[in-house]
Amino acid sequence: MVSRSPRDAGQRPGQRRVATIGDVAAAAGVSRATVSRVMNGRSTVDAAIAERVRDAAAALSYRPSNAARSLALGRTQTVALVVPDLGNPVFQQILRGVMAGAAEDGYRVLVADTAEDDQQEGAIALEARMRCDALVLVSPRIGDAELAALVADVEPVVLVNRDAGGAAPSLVVDYEDAALQVVEHLVALGHRRLVYLGGPVRSASDEMRRAGLARAREQHTDLEIVDLPAGPDIQAGHAAAPAVLATRATAAVAFNDLVAFGLLAGLNEAGVAVPADISVAGFDDIELSRYATPALTTVAVPQAELGRHAWRELHAVIDDDAHPARSARFTPSLEVRGSTGPVPQGPERVHVTDDGVPADRPEPARTAPAVTTAPVWRLPAADGDAIVLIGGDDVELARHDPGDRMPQVHARRPYLHPVHTLGGVPLTDVSPVDHRHHYGVGIAVPDVNGTSHWGGRTFIEDVGPTLLKNHGRQVSRGARVEADAGTLVEDVLWSDEHGVPQLREDRLLTARLLSATADAPAGWVLDWRSTLHAEHDPLEIRSPATNGRPGAGYGGLFWRLPIAESTTVLSAAGTGETRAHGSTSPWVAFVQRQGGRSTTLLLVQPGQVRPWFLRSAEYPGACPALAWDAPLLVPDGGTVRLDLSAALLDAALTGEQAAALAGRLTGVSAVAGGRR
Repeated sequence: MVSRSPRDAGQRPGQRRVATIGDVAAAAGVSRATVSRVMNGRSTVDAAIAERVRDAAAALSYRPSNAARSLALGRTQTVALVVPDLGNPVFQQILRGVMAGAAEDGYRVLVADTAEDDQQEGAIALEARMRCDALVLVSPRIGDAELAALVADVEPVVLVNRDAGGAAPSLVVDYEDAALQVVEHLVALGHRRLVYLGGPVRSASDEMRRAGLARAREQHTDLEIVDLPAGPDIQAGHAAAPAVLATRATAAVAFNDLVAFGLLAGLNEAGVAVPADISVAGFDDIELSRYATPALTTVAVPQAELGRHAWRELHAVIDDDAHPARSARFTPSLEVRGSTGPVPQGPERVHVTDDGVPADRPEPARTAPAVTTAPVWRLPAADGDAIVLIGGDDVELARHDPGDRMPQVHARRPYLHPVHTLGGVPLTDVSPVDHRHHYGVGIAVPDVNGTSHWGGRTFIEDVGPTLLKNHGRQVSRGARVEADAGTLVEDVLWSDEHGVPQLREDRLLTARLLSATADAPAGWVLDWRSTLHAEHDPLEIRSPATNGRPGAGYGGLFWRLPIAESTTVLSAAGTGETRAHGSTSPWVAFVQRQGGRSTTLLLVQPGQVRPWFLRSAEYPGACPALAWDAPLLVPDGGTVRLDLSAALLDAALTGEQAAALAGRLTGVSAVAGGRR
């Protein structure tokens, strides 16, 4: 029979017994206290004896009990980190730095989030300190007097982004200098009217940013900075977008990168281009900043290094109560990226000159699929399906979208997208980065009795582009296909921003094949005919041009093309955007090249010829303007007609070929025309 010692009692057969401090003491021939001192790193034990103890511990695979060690030393080997918002990537990186440094010294880190509640911040910090050996307090929101009292209660403590006035180690980012760097950058780009989206009311770093802005105003007497309250997160920046636009500032400086992200999203939804219309900058340079669209200009802060430095200061205080409180100041650096640019030079952007536009040259036509049957419209077979235009062997040429998923700020309306050539090349674009409220082919009018059916901002004389809550809606009340299936008939009701009906539209979309000739390859044609009926009240249709913005007479049946590798504009007025824009040429053509393929979109006005609003350098798009330089007045019970024929070809046409094809579509000579 094998006897078992008391310390083996309760051990299951085959279970390995865990060595105790007594086993190590017996093996090394020393007392338990000596083993404890060696295991806890005390330097009062003779080096030879300490080595003997460590050898015995290794041989027995002895691991000291953390719980027992904490009781013996009066320490938990943990520290707490208190932050205002753990969802902020800056605080996450500071936490990572503290954890990395603490782990190297055998400490663990607990985290407490105060959720930006300055009323509970002190109590949360005190409770965290009671569970740990020390505290890292990041960006506290409480007042100076409360902070001084808290520091006395929770020491040892290190502050990050707040100065303790010598009562504790403090690590401070020089956000005053950071704000000055941002403003100097924007001033150098020509900006003189800025808006600042402020952070939390009791944020010390927000106060420092404001001090930097004040210094910038002192140095630049012509500089105006509008102060708008916002907050610390993405939602705050998004909600502030309308107020930012209302200030007519040319640049916005956000409290941090998260606020800047929200602002970028809000501007994007409003169809405002960054930085072409307004520049945006932030603070902190969080990891996602370089991947924003556009990449965000911001001030880089050494976030993880702040955390590591905080741990070094805290560890020194924990190990030596007499360690003097030290403070460190970090100077951030400006990271210039794509979200900031030169101040806009006026309400109308400068056109790219037409000098150097290559002369017309014929190009061999690319072979498009052989389509011998006329295109047909296909109505939905089930709820959720779209109306589509089918050509040949089930090739989708166009798709009808009711527009009910558009953001309201884009002015919801039915439109066509994508619209393809017979060869499958898309010649429309939807919600592009440069103008989010552009949607394929549709009727978009910026001002109908004060309601926007264009989307985005409204141009107000002596004020400029301003985001108003005046976006109307066009709703399709039913669609049918005529007997030959080549014509789609649609009834569209236009309502104002309050849902009050403004007008009714009869819309006919007819598709037909275009046979090849010696001058042009085969293609297809979309004939769009719309009649607007003033059935409810007289109509006054306006544009930014009639409201004081020269040259901006857009509004009508608008076709937005995708951006291509190259885009050349042809018209009876000549080659180039500046010759076509504002002209009464009966036709215009966009000749594009993308991925080695050339296409031509020929737009023809078969009836009344209106001036063309046209862009190709800034973006490719055009419409016959309803209100070019004077409002269009429609009496109660009156009508206005919009006609456009579009030919889509898988080849690049010359000016002569385009003119000939335009005449073929209308049955008249289409070469005549010119400037209005």
